[in-house]
Amino acid sequence: MSDVAGIYARESAYLDRYVQVGIAQGRVISVSFPESPDEGAEDDHDLLDRIGAYLDGVEETFEDVQVALTVPTDQRKVLEAVREIPYGQDSSVAQLVRMTPGLDDESDDDIRAVREALTENPAPLLIPDHRVRDGPGATPPAVVDKLRSVEGI
Repeated sequence: MSDVAGIYARESAYLDRYVQVGIAQGRVISVSFPESPDEGAEDDHDLLDRIGAYLDGVEETFEDVQVALTVPTDQRKVLEAVREIPYGQDSSVAQLVRMTPGLDDESDDDIRAVREALTENPAPLLIPDHRVRDGPGATPPAVVDKLRSVEGI
């Protein structure tokens, strides 16, 4: 991805809404699924092309896309673990707690921290919270169902 910065959005007929990405210094800072894009959003970006292909059924991991995580360190660890869940597979919150360094799935505080990190996810789809089957996420529920369907989950 280049050092281009801005807001980019493209309508997805499959999702029945837009996919919008915010980019700064060549890194993704946000992904959202609005019903209409932000004013001034452009529709020409290679990441939107890749997302469109993914929504058309092309297996895509987005693992090479740099996401700027401006979240607390404990949330960063959780979100990095979410990125490790393979395409077409899902995980439970308890499994995600075990996957995250320094967390214990027997700790209510750690389970709560994971759920909070999922809710605060700044870049759903690239950080695929839709693959956590029993957790909250930043992806709207109707979009979660469609993303899971794309991946056969």
